[in-house]
Amino acid sequence: MTLNACAELVRQGDPDRFLATMAAPPEARAKLFPLYAFNLEVAKAPWVTREPMIAQMRLQWWQDIVTEVVEGKPPRAHEVAGPFAELVKSAALPPSVISTMINARYWDINGDLFENEEAVIAHIDRGAGSLTVLAALALGSDADKEEAIREAAIASGIANWLLAVPAIKAAGRKPLAHETLAEVKNLADYGLRMLAKHRSTDFGPAVPALRAGWRAKAILSAAIADPQSVPDGRLTTSEFRRKGSLMLKQLMGRW
Repeated sequence: MTLNACAELVRQGDPDRFLATMAAPPEARAKLFPLYAFNLEVAKAPWVTREPMIAQMRLQWWQDIVTEVVEGKPPRAHEVAGPFAELVKSAALPPSVISTMINARYWDINGDLFENEEAVIAHIDRGAGSLTVLAALALGSDADKEEAIREAAIASGIANWLLAVPAIKAAGRKPLAHETLAEVKNLADYGLRMLAKHRSTDFGPAVPALRAGWRAKAILSAAIADPQSVPDGRLTTSEFRRKGSLMLKQLMGRW
């Protein structure tokens, strides 16, 4: 029942990852849904209150979950914390990578300014990159693949970040360093270059984890063709292309 609860949370809050996970084998879904549900819980923690201290306490609560697993304590009775703690234990997920992902969310509380485009990319990697690494490890990927997985995953991380630019700005944060159309194109170009670099890389069991970013190439290409669509909130792809391209990736065993 708790796995179903995690799946439902992902279906509602992260539809792309939900579809990609449903395209994976059942045994992979059992590992990915608790992880993606955990990601959603951490992502929303800074936004459920206007009090920075309370938001920090909520993030610390999730960090404590990880600490308790390492200490061998029983999982907390929570529809996401319980399954996630079991996954961390059974898959031996590295606490340092989980902490990196959690700590990235402090930006949502503090709203620190990015000095340059590299800082934007580094922030995206701490969040989306760490999540993909954890998903890959949960599926049985080798730890020495982490760098390649991060580079491949940054494409979808940047794509999702550009999609979220209007919402982030509406929340009073500055998602870009310079807020120029040239920066949008540079970020998108970096993502596409990382995709091209790893297009032929054999990621083995990590493929379902990387497949969550199956729309990255189309979104990044659209951002380069029309960078103004990012601040305008017009950056998107058709529903037909969204689902059709995932089906094609699944049939071909690609990400």
